[in-house]
Amino acid sequence: MSDAITQPQPADFDVSRAIDDGAFTSFQKLAYVLAALAIVMDGFDGQMIGYAIPAIIKEWGIARSAFSIAVASGLMGMAIGSLSAGVLSDRFGRKPVLIASILLFGSATVTIGLAPDVTTIAMIRFFAGLGIGAALPAATTLTAEYIPLRSRTMAVTTACVCYPLGGMLAGLAAGQILPAFGWRVFFFIGGSLPIMYAFLLMVSMKESPKYLARQSQRWEELRALLTRMTHDVAQVRQFTDGVIENAKRGSIADLFRYGRAFDTSWLWVTFFVVQLSIYTAFSWLPTMLTTEGVSPALAGMGLTAYNLGGVIGAVLCAMAINQFGSRWPMVFWAAMSAVTAFVLKLVDITGATETFLWGLGLHGLFVTALQCAMFTLCAHIYPTLIRTTGAASAMAFGRLGAFTSSFAGAAMISAGGASAYLNLLGGSMLVAVVSLALIRAHIGPKGSADQAEAS
Repeated sequence: MSDAITQPQPADFDVSRAIDDGAFTSFQKLAYVLAALAIVMDGFDGQMIGYAIPAIIKEWGIARSAFSIAVASGLMGMAIGSLSAGVLSDRFGRKPVLIASILLFGSATVTIGLAPDVTTIAMIRFFAGLGIGAALPAATTLTAEYIPLRSRTMAVTTACVCYPLGGMLAGLAAGQILPAFGWRVFFFIGGSLPIMYAFLLMVSMKESPKYLARQSQRWEELRALLTRMTHDVAQVRQFTDGVIENAKRGSIADLFRYGRAFDTSWLWVTFFVVQLSIYTAFSWLPTMLTTEGVSPALAGMGLTAYNLGGVIGAVLCAMAINQFGSRWPMVFWAAMSAVTAFVLKLVDITGATETFLWGLGLHGLFVTALQCAMFTLCAHIYPTLIRTTGAASAMAFGRLGAFTSSFAGAAMISAGGASAYLNLLGGSMLVAVVSLALIRAHIGPKGSADQAEAS
């Protein structure tokens, strides 16, 4: 009997490790750009209503307060969209959920252009909010799962910055379209753009390779993707994604299993207070300034300075996290958010308006950057199976903070003017200091063992 020669079987191929340690190819950069542009569309449609309200008020002759229900319904839709879409994308894939969410908020935005009254706008805005809330966690998760670990913090953070950039583009578009064509055309154009982009994504975007590693029936699709990412997987028979857990599907309950309950709870608290602070600024900062005697033009510049500071701060925070890990940079950013808010109480708004506006830019630099960095932390804390669910549920809980800001901001201004308003901004960020310090699964310093993705 001749000796049989046993051929060694190819080892399991760990998709997460290969992407974490591999090259940052042009194919992966394309995936990043496509996800980032989706977030730009998300921010564009998410901010449109704020720019259109004055024109609608003028045409219909109604009070500004009549739009509170439309604003609130949109925020509630965002919360529900963030939560439900996260579970769906962990089960059915990031790509289909992202495309569906873009189609939903694009179609709803177009429909707003046909609305006959505020009640109808509120109903439509709820459905637009579902799509707007779903798109951000799906897009950021796709970004995180395509990018090597060494570049992930900067990539996810700069992708998140695309949301306020989209809002700024909406403002530029509003300045050109509203005076010439009216608010209905503004919504027709603003909704049509994401619809067209969704069809582009159908043919140009590929599913997350880390998600595909969990779907054995789609391994040939995964093999083709990894080949385009310069990985030699022709002979690989078994693909894995880090530690395979017992759960077959991602669920919200999994966020509180396997020792994650503590971090999940404090992560949710952080999202809540950061969103409370940010949306208090988005919704009530111009109102607070005009109440204190600042002209409407300068009041609008205050919010512009806040957003511009956030874009700059997000990049700086990402660089710090990439070098030193996430714990101390994020705690520092939260602490400085509180400090700048409290220091602004010492500035005479009407006597030193320019100084106050610079201070708002500095405050925005820390707060908005912190929110962007938190998505990177979500991608680190949770494994592939529940990553989108983790990010989406945290964002949904944060939306409750945004919803609370609709009432809290107005109450503070009525109760104590600028001083009480700034106390709300600073106090919420003091809570963020504590919650961020208590989270255990932070990203480790560059080159440390803790830098590995959580599983």
